[in-house]
Amino acid sequence: MMIDFSSHLEAGEQLLWEGRPAPRCYTFSRWRHSLFGLVFLAFGLRWLYWGGELMDRYETLLLPLVPIPFVLLGLYLSIGQLIVARIRWESIHYAMTDRRLLHQERGKLRSIELGQVQSLRLTPLGQELGTLCLWGRSPKPLLTCCCIEYPRQLVDLLEPIILSRAPDEDTVPESV
Repeated sequence: MMIDFSSHLEAGEQLLWEGRPAPRCYTFSRWRHSLFGLVFLAFGLRWLYWGGELMDRYETLLLPLVPIPFVLLGLYLSIGQLIVARIRWESIHYAMTDRRLLHQERGKLRSIELGQVQSLRLTPLGQELGTLCLWGRSPKPLLTCCCIEYPRQLVDLLEPIILSRAPDEDTVPESV
């Protein structure tokens, strides 16, 4: 469900594009961390089992308590971060107007003037899916639109704006 950006528009400003991450792509974008988390969880559970056996033998409570943080970390890395990403997905929305880019997440609206965007990079994740990074003068991206559907629509709107500015020695527009 898209949000209504009209209340955030300035007088005379037109909404040109709006989008949001694809749910499965966004949620499972960190699947490698989940695989590591499963291995970490298996290690922690095995250690917990051994600690329980040693507790019976040596009558100490410390041995089964030591692996509990490792089990909890393994649970978070394997399953928890996927749940957090899915919950976070609900609140992420992007939009582009004729003057600026809008990014709303967790109720906070961030606005970036189109004049600040110096270059972009589109990383395709599928036929009609991609991650778009936008840079200004800083080496840190101004905005990263993760896993957006039909990213080419946004790129087609941004490229003429970036290319219309005369590049200086510090900025070279790049697009993939």
